[in-house]
Amino acid sequence: MTRVIHTGDTHIGYQQYHSPARRRDFLAAFEQVLADAVDDDVDAVVHAGDLFHDRRPELRDLLGTLSALRTLQDAGVPFLAVVGNHESTRGGQWLDLFERLGLATRLGAEPRIVGDTAFYGLDHVPKSRRDDLDYQFEPHDAAHSALVSHGLFTPFAHADWETEAVLDGSNVDFDVVLLGDNHEAGTAEVRETPVTYCGSTERASTSEREGRGYNIVEFDDDGGVDIRQRALDTRSFVFVSVELNEGEGEARVREQVRQHDLEDAVVVVEVTGDGEPVTPASVEEFAAERGALVARVTDRREVEVESDLSVSFADPDDAVRERIADLGLSAAAIDVDETVRASKTADSNVREEVKQRVATLVDDGLDNFSRAEAREDGESEAEQAESEAEQTDASEAERVPESNPDIGGAAGRTDVGVDASQPTTNGERVSADAVEPSSASASESDESTGSDESTESAESTENDESAETEEIADTAEAAETAAAEETSTDGQLSMEDYS
Repeated sequence: MTRVIHTGDTHIGYQQYHSPARRRDFLAAFEQVLADAVDDDVDAVVHAGDLFHDRRPELRDLLGTLSALRTLQDAGVPFLAVVGNHESTRGGQWLDLFERLGLATRLGAEPRIVGDTAFYGLDHVPKSRRDDLDYQFEPHDAAHSALVSHGLFTPFAHADWETEAVLDGSNVDFDVVLLGDNHEAGTAEVRETPVTYCGSTERASTSEREGRGYNIVEFDDDGGVDIRQRALDTRSFVFVSVELNEGEGEARVREQVRQHDLEDAVVVVEVTGDGEPVTPASVEEFAAERGALVARVTDRREVEVESDLSVSFADPDDAVRERIADLGLSAAAIDVDETVRASKTADSNVREEVKQRVATLVDDGLDNFSRAEAREDGESEAEQAESEAEQTDASEAERVPESNPDIGGAAGRTDVGVDASQPTTNGERVSADAVEPSSASASESDESTGSDESTESAESTENDESAETEEIADTAEAAETAAAEETSTDGQLSMEDYS
């Protein structure tokens, strides 16, 4: 005879109602199942999927799970499991990691023999991919066989997977099908084969009013299969239904809540009927004052409330794009932002992708690291300077004929060259010799000025290059920081961290 615990939908890591205590409850329920397995000396624990609530469980949830599985391993009880939809990843599965550590066995098409029973596994498969399944398994020579799977199978509620299709298509005649995904426990027969859900080990929603538990499955020597449900001691849920009559209101709701023991319980209040409006927050605070861990109030009445308040929602992505446009970032910075924030690059690849992009931009030229505002302002200043110069020349051209009508003639020219016989403003003529020293002095001054400008230009170029080099380094450092922040797990881990 083979005797196993059939459990599933433990949803470790689920912080229901944002309550850390509820998060601990889900792990505690799993630990309780494994403790029962050790105490009852069962032959195996069979988990039908959704071990974790999320495909990226936090480190504390992983450590708690590993500790519980080691306790089971120390007792010599194997842990057999399939992958559920909540924990499934695109690459390696957490079960693969646990199997590598010797703490679990991931069931599949090959039989895992425990006692006189062969256990097979069928992970959760999305509905769109089920047509490709052939339900072919490796043969076995054990006395019994069981299929463990995760999904919503017929004939149970919310079903979208035909149990008949699995049994008819399989080349193995299963004695029982052990299922997970439906949080309500139940057993039915399909093609004269028992099909059973063990239910979840903790209430994952307020619709799960019945107590939680798991199945004890025994494979008898005469070929029969016995399935019994065993209850778990979990967090107390208090369900309060209040139907209000006309004229009744919050006082009536509080009166009904007061009649229950709320200590450390999750309190769920449902208001129906007529009566006055009820403020949920006020009732929840009332329950918390009487020891409730969490309180939630749902008013299912249609209450007409007059309000002139109008609410509109803007697209946050548009707001981000507008803000980035206002910053005047360089082409390199915009490219880094696109990679970190808006691209479809996987989180684990962001850092390397940013490094490659920055290196490519450096090779393309340092202009990629010039601020957009600086380039636009530079062009604007150049155009403004040119315009001012033209205005100055025009103004001087207009003023010269008035102050010296003899220079430039009727056309008002402002030629720099001066003829030796040209009169000055006081009517005296200036000789060429008198003009040359001034011209030489001007030439020397021009050369000196040109030399100074050349030196300043060289220094400016060196400073610009130094500034650009510093900006490249700053941009690369900022890119690495942004990538690190983007790939931060906030305490969460993915299977890529172990690849």
